[in-house]
Order: sequence, then C-alpha cells, then structure tokens
Amino acid sequence: MNLTKNTVLISGGSAGIGFEIAKLLTEKGNHVIITGRNQERLDAAAAKLSNVTPLLFDVTNEDEVIQLVDQLKSKFPDLNMLINNAGLGHTYDLTDNQEAWKKAAEEMNTNYISLIRLTEKLLPQLLEQKESAIVNVTSITAFAPSIKIPTYSASKAALHSYTEGLRLALKDSVVKVFELMPPLVDTEFSREIGGKENGISPVVVATDLTDALEANTYEIHVGATAQIFALTRTSPQAALYAMNGIQE
Repeated sequence: MNLTKNTVLISGGSAGIGFEIAKLLTEKGNHVIITGRNQERLDAAAAKLSNVTPLLFDVTNEDEVIQLVDQLKSKFPDLNMLINNAGLGHTYDLTDNQEAWKKAAEEMNTNYISLIRLTEKLLPQLLEQKESAIVNVTSITAFAPSIKIPTYSASKAALHSYTEGLRLALKDSVVKVFELMPPLVDTEFSREIGGKENGISPVVVATDLTDALEANTYEIHVGATAQIFALTRTSPQAALYAMNGIQE
C-alpha cells in the first residue's frame, strides 16, 4: 500500500502505540486525525506532530460515533485509512470475586463491539476511495491469554476472529484489512503487568506496522508475538504456559 498522501483516522491516537503510529505516518506525508477522550492529552499530542487534526471522541458512545462519521464525510472526504487502536484493559485475579463479568462487558464493548460499529459506519466512505485500509490492533493475547488480563485477552481473541472474517468479506474490494498484534509494550496501560520493565518500545510496533502496510503483509506479528504464534501451531498448551511464565 502507498504510504504517502493518505488521510488516516487513528482512534486512541494521543499516546502509546497510537501516537507513535501517528508520528510515523505524518512524517511520511499523510494527514492524520487522532481521537481520544481527554482533551488535554489530545492537544499535547497534536502539539508534537505536524499535519494532524485532534478530535475529542469516545468510541463507546453511539451518538459521538454518528457525529464523527458525519464530520469525516463532510470535512475529510478523502479518508482512506482507519486504524482501530483505542482499547481498554483490566488487570485482576479471576478467582478473587472481582465481578469479572462487569469488567469483561466493559472491555468487550470498547475493544470489540464499538470497533465493529465504527468500522461498519465508515466502510461506505472507505469503499469510495481508490485504495483503502483498515488496521485492527489486537494483541499477542489473541493467541494465548494472559492470566493477568484474562477478559482483555478474550476481547482481543474475538477481534482477531472478526478481523479475519472482515478481510475475507472485503477480499475483492479496494479495502485491505490488516491486523497488528503487539506483544507486551512499554505504555501507560501495560505498567501494571510489567510493561515498563519488560515491554518493547511503541516505536518498534509503529515501525513494524508501516513496513507491513507498504509490503501488504496483512498479519503483523511484532516481537514475541511471532514466537507465541509459532508455538500455538505445535503446542497450544506450551504457548499458554510460556505466555504466563509457567514451567511445564
């Protein structure tokens, strides 16, 4: 895919992986629209970038989704890339009576249901372009769940399945469907699970994505994700134990 002169929407683009993707894409000559739920963080991120438009937006709010889609149609008719990066995760012990179902409902709504809604509503606009792309950011946990973030892992597994189905459904269209699968990354979200000490830089994730977009590599196994994925092909249990630091 050509990586210049695109108009790109990145949900959750004010920090972490989303911000680094925005930075790389603007440096390559694309116009990037970043969204987030915190105006201060959005403004701070936008101040560090060129050729960027920050928009306050909550992907879980249906009214705001409708407003955003209408705004994009009128102000950014050339929008041809959607990067679904916004996400939410809870760390907790499944056996500790912490109302896992409530946490799972929130994660599934943010990481899966809301993403499908936004994608569906933007798809007509993407189909009007000469070349378009959808990038869904899943996780290494789509292949082997982490017990520290169990229902987050489940939401990413659901998103992985949806992405494969969407890619197949759009195979004869102008829309290419990519899946970015990071391992543990050094971001604010991952600090509770050791991201600061053991996570890779979000710059690495962003670079792997842009390289994959240019090469039309649709599944992007970043860092340790490649090893876990390979292990699932031979021994799913070994992959699960490796993900959770358990000796067989």
